[in-house]
Amino acid sequence: MVQALHRTPVRGPTFIRLLASLTDADAPASPPPLPDRLSQWLDWKQSIALSTALDGRPVLADGAPFTDEDAEECARTRAALAQAVVGDRALSPAAAQDEIGIDAAIVRQRYLTHQRAMQAATGRLRGRLRDRLAAKDAEMARLASVDAAMEVALSPREHALLAAAPRLLGAHFEQLRQAAENAAEGAAGAELPAGETSAAWLDVFRKDMQSVLLAELDVRFQPVEGLLAALRAS
Repeated sequence: MVQALHRTPVRGPTFIRLLASLTDADAPASPPPLPDRLSQWLDWKQSIALSTALDGRPVLADGAPFTDEDAEECARTRAALAQAVVGDRALSPAAAQDEIGIDAAIVRQRYLTHQRAMQAATGRLRGRLRDRLAAKDAEMARLASVDAAMEVALSPREHALLAAAPRLLGAHFEQLRQAAENAAEGAAGAELPAGETSAAWLDVFRKDMQSVLLAELDVRFQPVEGLLAALRAS
């Protein structure tokens, strides 16, 4: 008798849980505490830079004060990035009628395009909000310095980890396509119009890819939201 396999539930942000649901990998053991992780992620130069930001004397910078316009720009940028994902023709149901030419390499490239747009936009917003923090008072200037040090230290690791997403989506694409082809071949006497079978799995894939991209957008905006919260509270 075949027993059903039970996978360990994956804990963490929606982005991580969505990616895990698209793979056959088992969930890892409980991760170590954040301080232990940081000690593994930061080299001695990065640790010194972070220590300097924490313990050094912050320098107030000249700059424009934080206004509602800054918060509105963040909201507009996030909405535009989300709309770009939802409105991408390569991910829209209408494109299901034109499957010819769509392959894993193309969907990986589309994912990378959205990733780069997110990275550029959030980096620009993060820098602008740090400038607003550095112009407020000594404590906010210290927070801006710490955020800048953390971005420099963790960006390479973040980039490497997020690079796994398009690869996983590419593998998911191939798995869905292969399953659809196997199902079509196994349907005795089935004579479906060309592309009809594939349209269903492509639609499933597009929805999965959109969900992962929108979840990654949430992750990338967390530092921006943290800086906004600090500015609003100060």
